[in-house]
Amino acid sequence: MKRRLLLAAAPATLALMAGCASPDIADYQGEKPALDLRTYFDGTVDAWGVFTDRSGKVVKRFTVVMQCSWQGDDGVLDEAFTYSDGTTQRRVWRVRKLPDGRYTGKADDVVGQAEGQARGNALRWRYTLALPVDGKVWHVDFDDWMYLMSDKVLLNRATMSKFGITLGEVTLSFTKR
Repeated sequence: MKRRLLLAAAPATLALMAGCASPDIADYQGEKPALDLRTYFDGTVDAWGVFTDRSGKVVKRFTVVMQCSWQGDDGVLDEAFTYSDGTTQRRVWRVRKLPDGRYTGKADDVVGQAEGQARGNALRWRYTLALPVDGKVWHVDFDDWMYLMSDKVLLNRATMSKFGITLGEVTLSFTKR
């Protein structure tokens, strides 16, 4: 009886484990056009985005105007957010390009340091954000995936989680001027 239960549970366990697997940045090694943050995020970049809750409902819409510049391997990405409720926010990223397609970054509302790696047309960017909610500050984890579609268009999908539980997703479309 125990053996039958174990044999019956094995496929479900494997399916559950496969569902938890995430893509690997190496999967995008051969994809074109190649993403180089110094090239794409240079000058003015506009973005349109939505935040959706766990059920997929759009909770907030926003636009972003970014002013970006680089000095060698050090970049500044100055983001000005305007939300659908009329509120605004600013985040200034200080990004550094490292060997092997790796990047690090800091911003005032980022806890510690963001880390990312680019391969082919993709970048995986992970960080913890200090997010104010109803008078409290929550530290939430972001797992961003960016995909360069053309020299002008970049798509971004980020999962926001706390204690490993998905809280929602952010979807953005960037257009380079």
